[in-house]
Amino acid sequence: MKITLYEFKGLPEQEQYNITFNYGTFIDYLEQKNKKLVLYAVDLFFVQVVYNTTTNKIINITSFKTGKRLFKYSNFKGKTL
Repeated sequence: MKITLYEFKGLPEQEQYNITFNYGTFIDYLEQKNKKLVLYAVDLFFVQVVYNTTTNKIINITSFKTGKRLFKYSNFKGKTL
């Protein structure tokens, strides 16, 4: 699916979920306390979906291209390349 980050951000939240789950590619996930953060690639940007593991409900969706959110999924954290 071809969509820009800015087009995606302009969509209603439910449509963002639909695009992420139907067209996104799963990349990785992290677990923190009672949260599970799941990273997807959608076209040329990333989407992070946050789940509450206690209630098994989605609590947040965030889209981005680079930055701190993406770095936390890296296997190179704290290592020199």
